[in-house]
This record gives sequence, structure tokens and C-alpha cells, in this order.
Amino acid sequence: MRQLTVRAESWPIAGTFTISRGSKTEAQVVVVEIRDGAHAGRGECVPYPRYGESIAGTIDIIESLRAAIEQGMDRDALQAALKSGAARNALDCALWDLEAKQSGRPVWALAGLSEPRPLTTAYTLSLDTVENMAAAARANAHRSLLKLKLSGPGDLGRVRAVHENAPQSRLIVDANEAWTPALYAELAPQLGPLGVELIEQPLPAGADEGLAGLQRPIPVCADESCHDTERVHEAIGKYDAVNIKLDKTGGLTEALALAAAAKARGLALMVGCMVGTSLSMAPALLVAQEARWVDLDGPLLLARDRSPGLVYDGSRVAPPPSALWG
Repeated sequence: MRQLTVRAESWPIAGTFTISRGSKTEAQVVVVEIRDGAHAGRGECVPYPRYGESIAGTIDIIESLRAAIEQGMDRDALQAALKSGAARNALDCALWDLEAKQSGRPVWALAGLSEPRPLTTAYTLSLDTVENMAAAARANAHRSLLKLKLSGPGDLGRVRAVHENAPQSRLIVDANEAWTPALYAELAPQLGPLGVELIEQPLPAGADEGLAGLQRPIPVCADESCHDTERVHEAIGKYDAVNIKLDKTGGLTEALALAAAAKARGLALMVGCMVGTSLSMAPALLVAQEARWVDLDGPLLLARDRSPGLVYDGSRVAPPPSALWG
């Protein structure tokens, strides 16, 4: 019979991570382990208050399925039992990992995917003053892709300062729902010459209908506005891409389905993450193989990562070792 273990962990962030909604100095995650005899599968999730999630609430949801999981619940039954979100993500990824360990076949093969290859990830510059973001850009000017957290007032100055201090870097800007339609219309035409190639979630989810009537000189990516396959149709006409995060989709199973649904509708793919350890990033690397933009830099933002973890060479990240996941 299976045994389910669930626990909360805290991992210190190197400095402070700030977005438009606030700051934090540690990554708080929930880790699930499902053991069946000699084999164990693991998954990690990052509960997000923006979606009404908490560490305690996520653990409670997972514990509510303890009996079903220990009696053999599979991924299909899990999809029906839980809605998308962090709790289902940890369980789904643990079940994939368990099957890989039991079968001796990697998850990518079990899922019918091609063998994963190393990818280049964005590196995130936390929201800060113009001067501090300029300094952060100088320190990371060797990275080919930078992601800037923005907040509204003063954002053009922030982007200009980053571009001037990392002129060879491609840029993604992420407003985390902090812009207005008027600010978007003002900023979007000015960002292309500054190296920006993607604007992520400029308007609040649920208040983004205005994007359908605005020019999009740079591709616009849905994040908070698109969680899973049930909502992907809402992105049509407003967005050019979707950011797939496993903590939003509720695991690898739905993430792969969302990727297929988005591509079928002509939407480009970005694969992103919350701030977590390599165990959070590992499953997302499989989805990211077909993404135009990859943002799986969580471990690079931490003061320390779990071991074994993903191997980063600058901004290049290799597929996960089986001892980590998959």
C-alpha cells in the first residue's frame, strides 16, 4: 500500500524578491512524497495568495485525498477530484515521478514526448528603483534573456535603464496586472526599441477586455488570465501567448493539455514558474521544450537549492537528473 507524506518547507531567497503585489525573502513550498514499496515519487508546489492559496490550506486539500492516494488514485482520477491549483500540482507531479521510478522509464517517455534538451531561461530582475534595476542589469548583462518586474509609474525609466545597462539582452516585461489600458497604450509602442519582445499580463485578469481593442506592437502574454484548458479560449483576440505555470494548471498533466490547446489556437507558449526549488522546475522543463520563452529561474533566485538540483550553466538549464525528478 502507498504511503503519502506532505510537508511545508521554507527556502531563503537571495535578497528580496519584489513584484507589483509585494515582496518576500523566502520561498514557501509544499512537498509531497508518495511511496509504494521501494519506489517514491515527489512533487513540489508553491501556494499563491493571489489565487486564495496558503501553505496550510494546500496541505489540508492534499490531506483530504490521503485515503484515495494511498489506495491507488491515478492521475485521471486526481484531475476529476481537484480543481487546478497548487495542491493538485504537487500530487500530479509526484504521481508522474512515482510511475517513472516504478517503470524505469523517464516521464518524458511515459508522456510520449521527445527527450528533453538544455534550454535557456530568462533571469528575473525584481521590481526596484530605476537605479537599482540598472545595477541589477549591469550585473546580469551576460544573460541573453532578462525578465523585468514592473508596477506602473516609472516603468519606462526602468526598462530604459535595464536596456542601457544590458544592451545585448532580450527583455520580457511583466506588470503583474498593474497597468491600466491608458498606460499600456502609452508604453507598448515605446518598448520595442528598448529590446522588449514580450509584455506579460499588463492588465488585471477579469478586466482585460480592453486589450482586444488595443494595438499590440509587441506580443502580449496571458498569465493570471489563463490557468488551464477551460479558459484558454478567453485569450483569443486579447493575447498572443500564454504563460503556462504548473502551479496554475494543477500539474504536468493539465500543463501538457494547455500547451496543446494553446498551440491549436495559434497562441505562442511561455513556460514560467513561481519562486521555488529545482523540484518545482523539473516537470515544467518538459513543457518548456516547445516554448518560445522559458522562465524557469526559481533556483537562481534562491540563496540555496535542494540537492541534487537542476544544473544551471549561466542561463542554460539541463534536464533534471532522475534522482531529482522524473
